[in-house]
Amino acid sequence: MPESKHCRPSVLVTNDDGINSGFLKILVQQLARHFDVVVAAPAEEKSWIGRAMTRHGEVSVDFVEGWPSEAWAVGGTPTDCINIALGHLLARQPDLVISGINIGYNTTVPLVYSSGTVAGALEGASWGLPAIAVSQALDRDHFLAASAANGELPEALSVMLRQTADQTAGFAQRLLEDASQRPNTDLTVHNINFPFPSSAELEWARTVPARAQTRCYFQKSEDSEGFRFAYHRAACGESGPLTDRQAVESGRISWSILNFSEIGRV
Repeated sequence: MPESKHCRPSVLVTNDDGINSGFLKILVQQLARHFDVVVAAPAEEKSWIGRAMTRHGEVSVDFVEGWPSEAWAVGGTPTDCINIALGHLLARQPDLVISGINIGYNTTVPLVYSSGTVAGALEGASWGLPAIAVSQALDRDHFLAASAANGELPEALSVMLRQTADQTAGFAQRLLEDASQRPNTDLTVHNINFPFPSSAELEWARTVPARAQTRCYFQKSEDSEGFRFAYHRAACGESGPLTDRQAVESGRISWSILNFSEIGRV
């Protein structure tokens, strides 16, 4: 028997790849089987923007048809999306915020702090809500194809993403059950990274973000005096606890608990 819609928990969903991302659409389709879903996602891609918020100018908000849930395209950052949705768009406060599924991983300390995906979840946590950031690692060919797909994905990739989305939904249900027993007042984001290829049988591993040494991410433009972003994979000096990068590279699902409340504590 299907769950009664009147007693279903609600979830607010965003991402940083934009409202047209096929990864977002698959996540929402699978979440809608268990939750009342509202989407507030950037109208355009806002990757690598961290916790930026639009201070100058007007942020547009447009209702989007054709979704299995209420959906809004927001002309701002992931943080803008969650802040505006919680402050203005939702009839009631959601039980949970989920940001993703990101196209590519969000592992290591530099990427965690640069990620618009993590930032969207962090904005939800700032409102006292359980928050999840979820990302799907890809090889180079699938990453480039997914980034350029504008919502249209190969069937094999869609099948894999549905499994990722189903496991995310299951994690969200367990997180809400735990939160009902032990409310968490910390500023906590659950950062989940799925390896490539991903499947329903993979092992989950508790991890910590890998400490990576950041180097220059820009290269000289060939046709001007400026510079262009050129991401490179930073080297890690990994020892001690299992890191998010180690888990993903070994074919396990990485689950890091990012407690931003620890910042400033003595």
